[in-house]
Amino acid sequence: MDISRREFLATSTAATSAVVAGAAGVAAPGPPARAAEPQPSTVWNSRVDPWLEIDPAALAHNVRTVARLAGGRPILAVAKNNAYGLGLRTAGPILARLPEVWGIAVVRAEEAFALHDAGVRKPILLMGPATDDERPDLVARSVRLAAFTDGALDEIVRASRRTGRAAIVHFYVDTGMHRMGMPHARALPWIESLAARKEIRIEGAFTELTEDADFDREQAARLRALAEAARAKGLSLGRLHAASSDAVFRPNDATFLDLVRPGLAVYGGYVTDEAMARGELRPAYRLKARVIRVDELAPGDGVSYHRRFIASAPTWTATLAVGHVDGYPSGAVKGCEVLIGGRLCPVIGTVSASHTVVSLGAPGASPAAKVGDEATLVGPDHPALHPNEVAKRAGWSEYNMFMHLNAGLGRRVIG
Repeated sequence: MDISRREFLATSTAATSAVVAGAAGVAAPGPPARAAEPQPSTVWNSRVDPWLEIDPAALAHNVRTVARLAGGRPILAVAKNNAYGLGLRTAGPILARLPEVWGIAVVRAEEAFALHDAGVRKPILLMGPATDDERPDLVARSVRLAAFTDGALDEIVRASRRTGRAAIVHFYVDTGMHRMGMPHARALPWIESLAARKEIRIEGAFTELTEDADFDREQAARLRALAEAARAKGLSLGRLHAASSDAVFRPNDATFLDLVRPGLAVYGGYVTDEAMARGELRPAYRLKARVIRVDELAPGDGVSYHRRFIASAPTWTATLAVGHVDGYPSGAVKGCEVLIGGRLCPVIGTVSASHTVVSLGAPGASPAAKVGDEATLVGPDHPALHPNEVAKRAGWSEYNMFMHLNAGLGRRVIG
């Protein structure tokens, strides 16, 4: 029997939710039971495959920090790309419980379905497109739709009529990004045509900023001007939102509007080095793996592909069961370190798809690690492991440290 992509996603994410909830000792929310793929063991103290530890306290801390910087404005937390790698069904419900979070924004319909299936009942905004088959189901679940095309009126009205419910809509306005959205110069008559329909309920309007500080303020001014022009015609555009993580860290910024819409900052990453001076964020995940081999190198021995590390003296090494397929950067060999038993160990050789090798130092009576020991590659436990620091040393984007985390990694909620 053929199944849709969304049905497949719902099946796999439901199984992942059960694994995470079981590890956390709580009942798993979600849709009725469905057939599921076998999942990795939830016995975390004996697992070999790498895993993520998700910290709800860090998420709460980051959300409070963002709210403070934004002058107490409500937060529309962006959870695109599997909640920045932390897992939609893991991080979504945690974020939805926080009082500062007004709602959660995603860019794909299947992400909206996954959040709803995980029990999220705060507003879910789909900022991207949907198909004619998906829209009625989205409307039925009260997922907010983004209207941004000339054809939006007919598309949304059809979905509303199929469900017998008004669609809740946010207007997506292009104020100068020139990537998505209805161009602001011709948005008003288009908005009037949608607002005239009983099948559509307007809740908000938003734009996407370019992260050029001066031009971003001009963009926000264009959105406000559009809202004022609509108000003069008796129309309210509802809550306006534009500010991303980048904008939130600017003092007294004119882009804050009614809601702020951060992504990376919620999960503990800084968009810029300058942002670090304005608020302390905590990485909300740890990437962990186990030592699966300990070896002693003799002078002249090489490590991994291309023998990029050659021992100049006797050296203990440890092999970790984690690699670039899991989201750990290949460039980690340029200076990254891993925490094992409270000790930092430099990454050496080559980070391959499923293995990373670290140096344990010169031989002593016994090696500084043993098979089965836990290693932390990314997380809050040492400045060298902060996602921004790992990204800097590895020559990667800070976004990659979150968004390249493998969706198949086990996820354990801690605390």
